[in-house]
Amino acid sequence: MHLGVFNPVLSHLSLEESLKYLSGLGIKWLELGCGGYPGTAHADAKVLSRDAKKRAELKDTFEKYGMSIAALSVHGNAVHPDPAVAAPFEADFRAACELAGQLGVERVVTFSGCPGDGESKYPNWVTCAWPPDYARILQYQWEDVLVPYWKSASKFAADSGVKKICLELHPGFCVYNPETMLRLRREAGNIMHANFDPSHLFWQGIDPVEAIKYLGDAIGFFHAKDTEMNTHQVERTGVLDTRPYTDELNRSWIFRTVGYGHGALDWKRMISALRLIGYDHVVSIEHEDSLMTPKEGLEKAVAFLQPLLITDSAKVDVWWA
Repeated sequence: MHLGVFNPVLSHLSLEESLKYLSGLGIKWLELGCGGYPGTAHADAKVLSRDAKKRAELKDTFEKYGMSIAALSVHGNAVHPDPAVAAPFEADFRAACELAGQLGVERVVTFSGCPGDGESKYPNWVTCAWPPDYARILQYQWEDVLVPYWKSASKFAADSGVKKICLELHPGFCVYNPETMLRLRREAGNIMHANFDPSHLFWQGIDPVEAIKYLGDAIGFFHAKDTEMNTHQVERTGVLDTRPYTDELNRSWIFRTVGYGHGALDWKRMISALRLIGYDHVVSIEHEDSLMTPKEGLEKAVAFLQPLLITDSAKVDVWWA
């Protein structure tokens, strides 16, 4: 396994400054946001996919610092019920797929998206089965929108050279847990994978280790981000929390730098579970800890994770076998 970093945390720096800084920390892999919610601070897939000279300059900059691109990320909602919102996300996704093929990057990371209810202007994330209205909304979202979209999008991605579309399991979107991930994979094909981010599972009450084993080779990428559960608040109001992320003191949970929500043993168990299912790619640090500056949070995460990774993928012969 390799340690990497998701680049939005360094959006205040240029790409070259970011790569120089990361290489000084011993990092060799960058997850490159190139559209959608991650933004285009360091790369714009719509520009790069159509400009061979700029692509060559991008590759030269990575090579200068001995760095590689772990994945292209364009998290968005291409099935948003408002076409004016969906269209830019769709354009970014398609451009990222084309760029991935041109650069030889196997993975594109995004969200599954969430439609509305058939008539609404905004997404409608269904979290319960009753009253019956919700079952009808789910049926519409999956059968009429989500599955048809991803069947088409996955074909476009594969034709462009993408090997793995990695959907981040994120509440608020239709694919938010292992079960919904595997459902869409059955419907849209094995190019569909999970971008496994334990921070979004912790607060749902999901055990990341069991989820890793359940998903198996459906995991195509991994985000290293933690969640701190505020137990006193969970006991009073539960885990569904619409308070702003800036209201850290009163929320049921907040995102933290790895090690500040769960300890080394929890992360060792996750890394070992990844090894058991054969994952041997990048563990990408995503910094969203509002209690730490980007520099402090990132450097603490690097220091925490580097000793925990299993870096030798060779099989070992054991005397008792």
